Amino acid sequence: MTRPPTAAQRRVIDAADPVTGRLRGTEAQLAALVKRGLAFRHPRPPHDHFLTPAGHRIREAEPAAPAKAEVPAAGGVFAARIGGEEDPPGAGPARVREVHSAWQGLLELRRMTNTDGATDRPCAWERTHLVQAAALALEAAGHRPAGPEGEEGYRVRATPQPEAVAVHEPDGARLRACAATLEGAGWQVGEHTEPRTRARYLLASPRRA
Repeated sequence: MTRPPTAAQRRVIDAADPVTGRLRGTEAQLAALVKRGLAFRHPRPPHDHFLTPAGHRIREAEPAAPAKAEVPAAGGVFAARIGGEEDPPGAGPARVREVHSAWQGLLELRRMTNTDGATDRPCAWERTHLVQAAALALEAAGHRPAGPEGEEGYRVRATPQPEAVAVHEPDGARLRACAATLEGAGWQVGEHTEPRTRARYLLASPRRA
């Protein structure tokens, strides 16, 4: 394969069943993955599509750390605000519409890829893009991300713990509001204290059931 998968193809690959590699997507998306050697169509009914070894390697490869978090959106790729970016996207009504569209796209991805069609808990894509998913949930709910020059707001960061992100917000009331938003979006949230600074922060993990 000479070219990396497109953003849309990568989303289908990332959303594959973590154990079986079973894929969900449109016929065109699945056919394109088969053509590129990243998926195969099972010969027996119901003729589901599964990742090939090359597709599994793509799925397991860690992308380069982005300056902005990318999440699925109806029109392609959307940059979620994780807080503290040096070059954050613009604000205003256009941004509000983009965030709303990205959140609706993520809910649709949940419906399509959760085995029971549930939209009230994170899907496989979110569990492999923790920072991006948590940041979108917060921004879609209207929380303010931290600015590039120390302005207060939330910051979502990866942690050494599997399936957990840290959410930092210096204002206690806003931190608790972030916790309520993530819980409503299907995340398990606990509040903790930094041993050295005594600052409070959240640890959030996608709920599985």
